[in-house]
Amino acid sequence: MSPPSTRARRLRRTLLTLIAALALPIALLTAATAPASAAPAAAGPHHVAPVKRACAAPTRRGQMACLSLVRTDVAARQGVHPNLAPSGYGPSDLQSAYALPSSSAGSGQTVAIVDAYDDPNAESDLATYRSQYGLAACTTANGCFKKVNETGGSSLPSADSGWAEEESLDLDMVSAVCPSCHILLVEATQPSMADLGTAVNTAVSLGAKFVSNSYGGSEDSTDPSSDSSYFNHPGVAITVSSGDSGYGVEYPAASQYVTAVGGTSLSRASNSRGWSESAWSGAGSGCSSYDSKPSWQKDSGCAKRTVADVSAVADPNTGLAVYDSYQVGGWLVVGGTSASSPIIAGVYALGGSPASGTYPASYPYAHTGALNDVTSGSNGSCSPSYLCTAGSGYDGPTGLGTPNGATAFQGGSTGGNTVTVTNPGNQTSTVGTAVTLQIQATDSASGQTLTYSATGLPAGLSINSSTGLISGTPTTAGTSNVTVSAKDSTGASGSASFTWTVNPVGGGCSSPGNKVSNGGFESGTSPWTTTSGVVSANGSGETSHSGSYFAWLDGYGTTHTDSATQSVTIPSGCKASLSFYLHIDTSESGSTAYDKLTVKVGSTTLATYSNVNAASGYTQKTFDVSSYAGQTVTLSFSGTEDSSLQTSFVLDDVAINAS
Repeated sequence: MSPPSTRARRLRRTLLTLIAALALPIALLTAATAPASAAPAAAGPHHVAPVKRACAAPTRRGQMACLSLVRTDVAARQGVHPNLAPSGYGPSDLQSAYALPSSSAGSGQTVAIVDAYDDPNAESDLATYRSQYGLAACTTANGCFKKVNETGGSSLPSADSGWAEEESLDLDMVSAVCPSCHILLVEATQPSMADLGTAVNTAVSLGAKFVSNSYGGSEDSTDPSSDSSYFNHPGVAITVSSGDSGYGVEYPAASQYVTAVGGTSLSRASNSRGWSESAWSGAGSGCSSYDSKPSWQKDSGCAKRTVADVSAVADPNTGLAVYDSYQVGGWLVVGGTSASSPIIAGVYALGGSPASGTYPASYPYAHTGALNDVTSGSNGSCSPSYLCTAGSGYDGPTGLGTPNGATAFQGGSTGGNTVTVTNPGNQTSTVGTAVTLQIQATDSASGQTLTYSATGLPAGLSINSSTGLISGTPTTAGTSNVTVSAKDSTGASGSASFTWTVNPVGGGCSSPGNKVSNGGFESGTSPWTTTSGVVSANGSGETSHSGSYFAWLDGYGTTHTDSATQSVTIPSGCKASLSFYLHIDTSESGSTAYDKLTVKVGSTTLATYSNVNAASGYTQKTFDVSSYAGQTVTLSFSGTEDSSLQTSFVLDDVAINAS
């Protein structure tokens, strides 16, 4: 690749600052002139923000539109700025609001996203989002991300900026809720029910147990046929957005086989939960005209299918931070039930694989006590009123409520049994040495016989389906993502996920040496994922520790965030040491840390440096990262500056040496 520019970096930074200053008034002018009709009413203390639909409304029967709403009063910008309001909720906000086990569950699960048209920047935009929030890389290269067309092929459909914005939202929300999940993006040729339905079938055929659909259109008499053709997949959790136009039913949310996801307004609160929710005025709900009522729905005011089942945040006024470079080139605040559908799909994945032969849409009805009941707000006027007004128990706009952990989305039955599998924790063993591990599980119903199964066990190990005892002799070194499940005679099931590391004989290092590629930045950015302009050359205002190139984070003298991340595999059985050379120069003074550099491996922060640590020349920093042996982790450097006076964090010769 061509080497980084040697033009004076300070000049480039000044120009970027001027461009940003000019862009903001233009963006605000655009927001001020947006039509009032574009904004749905809000059910919270906030003003009603102007929004735009990402996708055009359907114009004919069988055509679908994506259901994301983008705030037009928030200028797209490079980097999330917490001091600029609003900046949108991120992963930690969602995980807190819904008490999710996101750091300990979801490994080995695949969530599929079904949308129309191609987003050419889907993978790179996903990398930017995950890097911003310190989430592990999810790429094609590491097997976490895959993109296919509606039949599973690699020839992708034409691109569309509106649907690309939708795809960015969907990918980011799954990442926020289930960072350990793999993601399969299936792109339909066009937004027809036939093409999108084919994409759903493809997602299931490729092994996804969780499929999110953030689109909808008018109901019609062909919907029951589409139900049987595209959505009748026992053992697969299929989530669908309920709609963004208030009271009224859309398809495929009305399908009897899916989990219809409504929307809420989510705000911080000084209660024990720390959050409060009300029904979002834009959430779709109501009584279907064509689809049969599933057996687990018991409300009496609708003889057919009632929408919705559950809900999550969807109000753009309390919206989510999303990164999209194909439509606008920056960070956005987005809402709509297009956000709530992938959120709920991710929660299902945290709960573990659905029980074979069951419909996961029934699970929340068997575990209503594990949901946050939303009791205020409405999306219109209707009769009976529960179809459009939130209240105690079931209602149309919010269904049974929002997640309170993942329990309500775990395998169960309409009888209400709950199977709980005790997580045994991460395991370590050695090639050639026999091992046993007893899996423990309980059933809420007495007298039930449990059947055990496991996926991802290291080679040489197996589980006894009757007793739950894992035994055998490992034959191959490496780390496996294991999920163990227990199921009773009613179909209720539970699962637990953990890692199992098998070390080589004698515990020796399976592959010694430096595991960071291009640690001196002499080959440009690859395989690093960096923000713009981070890799620099001698002559640009800073100098390298060795060679001609280095990574220069920040130094703008204005509110800014730079990052450099790389996915690194640390071999099993090895001792490992992270080292890098760091030079900090600053225009700040005093002992207050205004500008900061954070160094992380995986989710662990190893060190934080600031303008207070500025000194002439480079200093080598070293950390023991042996605890990550046998794992693939993200090495992350993230620098943030406040609104005045520059601090430059300059990195070079980064290495993780295994021995």
